[in-house]
Amino acid sequence: MIELINVSKRFVDNVVLDGVSLQVQEGETVALLGPSGVGKSVTLKTINGLLRPDTGDVIVDGLHVQRLKRKELAELRSKIGYVFQYGALFDSMTVAENIRLGITDETCYDDAQYCVNRVQECLRLVNLALDVTDKYPAELSGGMKKRVGIARAIAGKPKYLLYDEPTSGLDPVNADVIDGLIERLRDELGVTSVVVSHDVRGSFRVADRVALLWQAKIRAVGPPDQILASKDPAVQQFLERDLEMTLIQAESQEGREARGRNV
Repeated sequence: MIELINVSKRFVDNVVLDGVSLQVQEGETVALLGPSGVGKSVTLKTINGLLRPDTGDVIVDGLHVQRLKRKELAELRSKIGYVFQYGALFDSMTVAENIRLGITDETCYDDAQYCVNRVQECLRLVNLALDVTDKYPAELSGGMKKRVGIARAIAGKPKYLLYDEPTSGLDPVNADVIDGLIERLRDELGVTSVVVSHDVRGSFRVADRVALLWQAKIRAVGPPDQILASKDPAVQQFLERDLEMTLIQAESQEGREARGRNV
């Protein structure tokens, strides 16, 4: 389980998190929604110990994260897969080499075939063909880079997965592919997941529960249908703004497709 208890974090005079409390149960997927710059990514970084909260407590797998020593924190992180917003692939490494970075099992150091098999298994899980193994990130599309990033995150067989804006920068078709992968990994691997996003439609598809981070506080938490029915003005404002953006993106995609047909 992941639990944040009254967590606060500020950077100089900017209060990013103000008394945030949230629970993520074993095997559950929680989507953390909110406008850009509201502190969603900061929340993820407090969960895996990249940032320490100023006050409050972060508990993962029964451990108080900010109290852990370096070795203990490293052991906990080996149970946490992290999907970065922009993929964070190393350009000088092949797809296989990037994925191997996520393997935390020491067997990999003594058994090269184990590594090869694990890389291939991770590619299968994210629906990528084995012929991408020796390609470099520059040879991949944006959607493929995202999937390689997810493959690296699951390479260490994590118990927890943290997704930072996994569909950011993708067109609706590729965003749907990534959302489908998040669902598949939850069902096949049984991982506990936190998905940070500003995409309401995708988040409602993949999440068991949704939490809205608004003005440094958790404004609402509940199943997607409960959030949709909320009368809270902040929730309604966020949902309406996302709907407008979705319509704009859909119109833009239709325009690109029409131009392509006319070429």
